[in-house]
Amino acid sequence: MSQTVQDAVLATSKITSTGIPNPRRYFRKGIMAVSRLSLAFSETLHTTKHVAHVCLFITIVILFEVGALGLWGDPPASASYPPLVTLLFQVTRLLPLLALPQALFNLLGLICFNAFPERSKLKGSPLLAPFLCLRVVTRGDYPDLVRQNVNRNLTTCLRVGLEKFMIEVVTDKTIDLPENQRIRQVVVPSSYRPKSGALFKARALQYCLEEDVNVLADTDWIVHLDEETLVTDAAIRGILNFVIEGRHQFGQGLITYANENIQNWFTTLADSFRVSDDMGKLRFQFKVFHKPLFGWKGSYVVTQTGAERRVTFDHGPDGSVAEDNYFGMVAFKEGYSFDFIEGEMWEKSPFTIYDFLQQRKRWLQGILLVVHSPHIPISTKWLLAVSLYSWVTMPLALSSVVLSTIFPVPVPGLLNLVAAFVGGVNFYMYIFGVIKSFRVDRVGWMRMAMCMIGALITMPFNFLVENIAVLRGLVGNKHKFYIVNKLTGAPDNGVNTV
Repeated sequence: MSQTVQDAVLATSKITSTGIPNPRRYFRKGIMAVSRLSLAFSETLHTTKHVAHVCLFITIVILFEVGALGLWGDPPASASYPPLVTLLFQVTRLLPLLALPQALFNLLGLICFNAFPERSKLKGSPLLAPFLCLRVVTRGDYPDLVRQNVNRNLTTCLRVGLEKFMIEVVTDKTIDLPENQRIRQVVVPSSYRPKSGALFKARALQYCLEEDVNVLADTDWIVHLDEETLVTDAAIRGILNFVIEGRHQFGQGLITYANENIQNWFTTLADSFRVSDDMGKLRFQFKVFHKPLFGWKGSYVVTQTGAERRVTFDHGPDGSVAEDNYFGMVAFKEGYSFDFIEGEMWEKSPFTIYDFLQQRKRWLQGILLVVHSPHIPISTKWLLAVSLYSWVTMPLALSSVVLSTIFPVPVPGLLNLVAAFVGGVNFYMYIFGVIKSFRVDRVGWMRMAMCMIGALITMPFNFLVENIAVLRGLVGNKHKFYIVNKLTGAPDNGVNTV
């Protein structure tokens, strides 16, 4: 290319033939400006985002109330049915009341506390913090995944400046791991039997607490992780602040599922509801009551060693399927205190819809065993029981919504208001879960909008899967522990049974 041609090309890159600056330059500048705005939106404007979220939340709830004629409007004309049929229809219309307590807690948790808090800052030096043990429990079926995540979590801890810590891998099968002052492997012998007959993950967790296995002091702290859990800098800072403060014996924080490579968009978008549940119900019960009124999760659990050893995981087969909730209810009964921990951890949603269904089925069956356990008083578990039965009766509750338009029956207007409120809260939780899971500076505004639409589209399919899980969970052997696939292309998982 001659010098003259090169000069011409250079000139046209700056100015068009009409003397007007090239629009492509402004387009590039526009893209950069949008990128900077997206980053600022994700990293700053915390109060502004929270106020906008609250306004959107309240608007959606009001629209549901108006749409359901919960606030005004004449009730539909009712046909005449046999008394028993009328009573049956009216009872099914009462079922949304079971979901009211958790809907209220989700509303209050998402409104009363900043949903977009600033990044947590250390309140003290890591050198002054108690010793931390990041405990990963695995069956040992995915050694490569365990090694990879141990290395990543180790790097994160060191990057934050954590000094007094180790990562402990508790496994049924030996894994090729480097063992040093930072990494310890505990292999649970096949011959080990807890006193009460605890099974599955509870058995492995209890083995770690045995006198001849435990190496932790009662004042040390344990951070319970699943084998796919990744800690973040913010989570480590939040945990350090929690243990340095030392006011509560147990804590838990937010887990998100839309990080890095997404294997299944359906299950990931469906799990956006769980993100909202963490930021709503879970956070409100811990920040206000400091009790696991509705239960808690089994990962991102922080416990003081002495308190965990006193509560124990040795609660028999009934406490082995949803061992996290059983443990939480026992700790609640014993008077221990809980709090919410700032900073999120990352996990993956199930890779297949079948695993998604089996996961929900196990949760349902495990919580059924917890709620029906005679060893946990009703005063401790009644809110968990109400939440469970709202889940169990979901097929009937959804059916009543459809049937009410075909077979109207007279019900108090307040009942319509409650049903609309519950529906509005649950609807918005899918939207908020997407907003919280997908950072706009990472995915862009267009993709963020598409993710919100996708989450709403998946709602009916998610309800269908949840209903199938309920129907399957109510029958058959409840003492099973299905483990979902943790790697793409992984072999079928076995099911541990009693």
